[in-house]
This record gives sequence, structure tokens and C-alpha cells, in this order.
Amino acid sequence: MKKSPLVRALMLTAALATMPLLAGCNSDQMALATNAKANQPVSPKLVAAMQEKNMDLQSPILVRLFKQEAELEVWKQDRTGVFQLLKSYPICRWSGDLGPKIREGDRQAPEGFYSISPGQMNPQSSYYLSFNTGYPNAFDKSLGRTGSQLMVHGDCSSRGCYAMTDEQIAEIYALGRESFFGGQRAFQLQAYPFKMTPVNFAKHRNNPNMPFWKMLKEGYDHFEVTRQEPKVDFCEHKYVFDAAPPPGSSRPLQFNASAKCPTYEVRPDIAEAVREKDKQDNIRIAELVAKGTPVARLNTGIDGGMNHVFASKIPDASTGLSEVPEDKSLAVASFDRAPGTIPPTVNPPRPSDNLLVAAPAESSASVAKARVASASKDDIGGLLAGSRKPGNESTASARPAPSAPVSTAARHEPAPRPQGGAPKAAETKQAAASRPPLKPSVDAETTSSAPARPSGMISGGAPVVSSNSFDSRFSAFR
Repeated sequence: MKKSPLVRALMLTAALATMPLLAGCNSDQMALATNAKANQPVSPKLVAAMQEKNMDLQSPILVRLFKQEAELEVWKQDRTGVFQLLKSYPICRWSGDLGPKIREGDRQAPEGFYSISPGQMNPQSSYYLSFNTGYPNAFDKSLGRTGSQLMVHGDCSSRGCYAMTDEQIAEIYALGRESFFGGQRAFQLQAYPFKMTPVNFAKHRNNPNMPFWKMLKEGYDHFEVTRQEPKVDFCEHKYVFDAAPPPGSSRPLQFNASAKCPTYEVRPDIAEAVREKDKQDNIRIAELVAKGTPVARLNTGIDGGMNHVFASKIPDASTGLSEVPEDKSLAVASFDRAPGTIPPTVNPPRPSDNLLVAAPAESSASVAKARVASASKDDIGGLLAGSRKPGNESTASARPAPSAPVSTAARHEPAPRPQGGAPKAAETKQAAASRPPLKPSVDAETTSSAPARPSGMISGGAPVVSSNSFDSRFSAFR
């Protein structure tokens, strides 16, 4: 059933009425029902892409982020219950280095698995629109990691966030909003240093964050072989994926990020597919190392990265720690249209002569010690010794049933706005009024100021997730 934009906005306002809206990067208190930015429809072009992929407008989504590639992927569940890639978005700016966030003020964008609920969606952001990543999750907290206000937002400015253009975040925000209307209680955000491929693991083999990244790769592989959102739990200061009670057990599993793991098992078909993928990946990594694959430099001093599509549009800009595809160059990328408006205050990363060095003759133990992303407070190697093996990149023959999403995110208080490039005035109602309230769809790959076109729901096919009543879908959220 179609709903008018006003009715839909009022429904969402009612759902969020009992919880304080995240201020995020803003101090305005504008009602969602009157917020045109937050209620922009999904573009007809993207709706048509959903139809081609057998997806419903309001089916669940899943988001993956990759720093090195500077890409954000939106995956969406089709009518068979399997997640497919809907669209990839180039990231305009991310800050820090490859590796997880450790402490408040380190400028690191987080890495890990997070859950985004309706209460983390911020229609009142100083950065056009945003959603809170939910950092720190239970795993981060168990290691004493600190930080707040880590967002995915617009305005192409980052201090520990993943920054898109305003046009991009408007579309991503709308996709999240529609999934909540369809009954999804929270969507999963997976943030990675790079795509978890053998080539990247060979290139970064001497990085002290490698044990942590191997742990993240296990969850990455669970999604790769099942195309289902992996169930995420935490115990013994580590991630656990798709854990289920052992046969014959009638008691639900109880997890605590700082406590001993309960006895659990992983479905045999998933476990076998992940083991096989891991085996093939490790064989390939060993081959690449034996061939002398160059090693990524440590401690480059470069602050984050920018997708080549954006860097090519800024004089003397660089992609920083993000890669330019082998078949591209900044000169070639300059012919591509930027997906949105690049603000004049953008602060691109500084260039580097070479991010790779020849493969070292000495062992990795002699590599200069960098900031270590420990997966344990004492011994990261010992931490992973008893964990299940991560999986591989091949496709499983059987597709498991969808698993329930996990929500571990918390809401945070406003943080000061980052400074990058030329200073920007703090957002007020007057400042917000000085810029266009709506951004055009990024589907057109243009920076024109034409308003977004209206769209409707997709007809045909039974809903993947039962809607029940709107109020009951959000009754558990404060």
C-alpha cells in the first residue's frame, strides 16, 4: 500500500517520539515530519534497479565500507531472501590510517561490525544527513576503546567519520529509511580496512593490525559464502559469527564481550564453506608472498583517503591511502562525473610518492612496531588461537536461511564539528536555510541542482520481512 510522504513522515516521527533524536553534528531540533531532506524519495532509477534485481523497495539492507578502495556498498535482500549488491558509492573522504579506532581524538574511522537502528539516523545533521555507526560496540568497549560521534554523513569532511557528498548520503539515508518502514529493526554496517582478498592480505602482511583484520575477515567470509547478514556476538574480547546453541540445548546462548564464550556451534554447511574459502585464500596468499608481492608502507603520516573520482576534480589533490584502480589514473578519472557536490572547504589527503616497498628479506617480526590494533588486552595471537578458522571467497552451494540482525549500537551526544580546509561556520537554522534543502539524486551522476524525482513502491512479490504494525516494529527502541 502506498503512503503519502506526509503520512510516512508522521509515522516515522511517531516511532521516534519516545527516543531523543541524535544531535550528531547538529544542534537544531526540527521535527522529522517537516524535514524535507530526510523524506526525499528513492530515485526512480534506483527503484528500477531494484525491480531488475527482484528486490522490494522496503526489503532489508546491509552496508559495507572499505577504506583502501574508498567505497561504500549497499546490499539489499531480494525476494528469494538473498542479499545482492544494489549500488556502490565512492567515499569522498575518510580520515586516519588503516586500522581500528582506539581512542577519542585519534582521527581513526572505525573498523568492525555495527548495528544501525532508527534512533541512530540523524535528519538534523550539520553535515546534511547522517547516521551514527554505533562505535564503540561491545567488542570495542571490552578493550577499553573510546570515542563517540563516529558517523557516515555528507559534506565530504571527516574527522574519524566516513564522509560522502550530500547527494550520496541523501540516497543512502533514504534506503535505510525505507528498510525500517519495511520492518527491518536495524541494518548491519561492516567497516573494513580493505576488501578481504588474498592480494590485499599479501600486501599488508607485515601490518601489526593483521590478527584483528583476520578476525574481521571471518565475518566477511560468512557473508560472502551465505549472502546472509551474519549474526554477530562477542566473547573473550573477540567477534563470534553465526553462533547457534549445540544440538539438544534448550537454553539460549548468553554472550559477554569480556567473559568466556559459551558452548556453541556454527551450522555445518556454513562452517564447511568458510573453512574451504579460508583454505583457498591462504594458498593464494602464500603464492603471492613467494612471488615477492610488495609490502604496504607503515606509518606514512598520511591522513586517510579519498576516492579517485573526487581527487581528480580537486587541484593538486591525492587519493591518500586510498587506491587508484590499475586501469585508471587521476587524469583518466577526471573525465568521470563526481557523484555529487564537492564543497569548497574539502581538505584532501596529502600525496605520497609510493605506498609500497619491496618485499623485505627479514621476517615480519623485525618490522618497526606501529600502533597495534589488539584483539586482546594482552596477547592478540593467543586470542585467536582458540577461535574458529575464518572462511574463503568461494561461493557456498547451499544458501542458509537469513539470520537475525544484532543491535549493539548506542546513541551519543553532539561532538564539535571537525575543521578541514577553510573554516566553516557552525550550522544554525539560518545557515541551513542558506543552502539548498534538497539534493538531486546521484543516479544521474551529475551535480545539477534539480530536485529528486518522486518514486513509488515496487509492485509484485510478497514482502521478505513481515511488517506487522509500524509501532510494534520500533517498540524495543528508545
